[in-house]
Amino acid sequence: MRRKTAGYSTPRQGKSSRKKAWKIFVYSSIILAGIVTMIPLYWTVSTAEKELPQALAFPPVWLPNPVVLQNFKEAFLAMNFLRYLYNTVLITGFGIIGQLLSCTLVAYGFARFRFPGRNFIFVVALSTMMMPFHILIIPRFVLFRMLGWLDTLLPLIVPSFFAEALYIFLLRQFFMTIPYEMDEAARIDGCGYFQTFWRIILPLVKPALGVISVFVFLQRWRDFMGPLIYLSSEKNYTLALGLNAFRHMYFVEWNILMAATSLVLIPPVIVFFIAQKYFIQGIVITGIKG
Repeated sequence: MRRKTAGYSTPRQGKSSRKKAWKIFVYSSIILAGIVTMIPLYWTVSTAEKELPQALAFPPVWLPNPVVLQNFKEAFLAMNFLRYLYNTVLITGFGIIGQLLSCTLVAYGFARFRFPGRNFIFVVALSTMMMPFHILIIPRFVLFRMLGWLDTLLPLIVPSFFAEALYIFLLRQFFMTIPYEMDEAARIDGCGYFQTFWRIILPLVKPALGVISVFVFLQRWRDFMGPLIYLSSEKNYTLALGLNAFRHMYFVEWNILMAATSLVLIPPVIVFFIAQKYFIQGIVITGIKG
């Protein structure tokens, strides 16, 4: 039998050491990247709790002393926050409902029905993702002006009920992972196409619906270009547009401006933590099965 020489490691031990070192490097890189990513968020929240001299001090003061929570109250009252929040929640809520309804129906049709030109129409739908948003600004503006929808929330709500190609693609790929035999069994039991879709197929795609809901929520919540183009009355402002107007009024008082920014950030953070389970589960399942 061969004896282990003192001071020397076996090939297996060397491989284990390299694997452990690689894990340490990867985890350290992830932690470092996370810290770097969180610095702007920390700076925003900490500045919102400072007095104005500390917010403008150089070198910067990282820890507020004392903590001034009055900044949040002042920003809340000065920004007309509740009105902007109502408009943003209305647009975001209808955006989620509209995308889920339209995208699930369209994706179900592409995944389950056989009709001439299905693949060609699907490719044409996907090709719209390559179309820049900027070339659609003028045609949409002219259309909404002819309909009399300018300076209302309708241009930001109604298009949500027309399915977007990205979400159609994600849901179609998810639908195709569900065995077609489930549709046949449902039809044998007397279910029609819509009943099969509503009672059998739709409950199985909850993770994908959760992912799309989070994406749509973040997209509508932080949308700035749409409200800027279609809205002109202050009563119709969203939080993104209201925060921009607030920035011009308080561009010197950084602590109040950061307090307003922190108030706008609170709902997305809450929604993300609530929907985190469905979000991660949907990404994992879509990545494995799609």
